[in-house]
This record gives sequence, C-alpha cells and structure tokens, in this order.
Amino acid sequence: MDKYLFDEIKHISHSMFGKNYFGVFHGSISARTGIHSFMINKKETILDQVEERCFIELNCSKAKDYRWNEASPDVRIHEAIYQTFPNAKYISYTMPPYATAYSLKHCSVIPQDYYGDQILGEVKVYDPQNFNDWEKRAAHEIRHFFQEQKEHLLLIKGFGLISYDRDLSEMVKKVAILENSCRLLIINEV
Repeated sequence: MDKYLFDEIKHISHSMFGKNYFGVFHGSISARTGIHSFMINKKETILDQVEERCFIELNCSKAKDYRWNEASPDVRIHEAIYQTFPNAKYISYTMPPYATAYSLKHCSVIPQDYYGDQILGEVKVYDPQNFNDWEKRAAHEIRHFFQEQKEHLLLIKGFGLISYDRDLSEMVKKVAILENSCRLLIINEV
C-alpha cells in the first residue's frame, strides 16, 4: 500500500471522524491506487485511529474474491464510481448530521451563506424512495445520478452524502461547506 496515500487518507479520516461525518462502524473512504484498483476501509473499521490493516486494496478488473467481503459495505458504490469516472481519485460516504437532517424535509439545499453559495450553489437531494432494497440499487442509482448531473456531491435523503474528486482536500472542503450551509439553514429555520 502506498504510504503517502495511506497517510493522507488517515489524516483526513481522523478529521472527518472528529467532525462527526463518520460514525462508529459507518462511513467509508477510498483512494484510487491504479487504473482498475483502489483501497477502501474494511467493514467495522472505526475511521478515527486507522492503521494500514484497516484498509484493503481491491482490483475491479479481476474476479471478486473473499477480500471484497472484508471491505466496507459501500464497496460496490465506490467500485461503480471508479469504473465510470476516470477522474475520481477519492470517494467518501459520510453522514454529516446537519446535511442528513436537512435532507429529510427538503428537495434541495440552496445555501444562504457566502461559501455555500459561491462554491456549491444548489445541491439537489436524491430521494431513494424505499430503503428496503436501497442496498441493491444504490451503486447503480448513484452512478446514474453522477453521470446525468455532472456533480461530485450527492446528498441522499436519510442516507448521507456520497462525494468524489481528483483532490482529497477539495472533496473534504465541499463536504464541510455543505454541512455548514445546512447547519446555518436549520438554525435559521428555528
């Protein structure tokens, strides 16, 4: 595993956990390591104090072996994005509390703060309709959304936020800006 890449993911993962974007045993982060390969956290990994053994490297062009079962439950989502978007270098699934809460009652986020307005603009909320079969549909529907909308952020009603980017700092910055914009909107509604 590339030490520089792992150290970068480790640092960001710790920061995102501290901001409550990842929960205990929930959330995922990955990085492309080759044309057809990526590293992703293993299931049941607490993304606060991660070590190399908490991540697994997978190859999309080879037959799926036992290692795919050790990976995060979100591995199919990450795989679909990496296979569809060659510019995707990093992917995260987070559940920032204000953004997720805001998604429950709104169809879109229209930031009223400077950074949200200037950097994000309107962010549509995707409604998966039925959570009973969401796990089976998620990878396909998320990939389809990103293809049609040409966005790098997808806020899913009651599920959380999927994001990808070429630059890890840019991806995390957009997650943080969206969370802050939603926090301000919720506070303003009270």
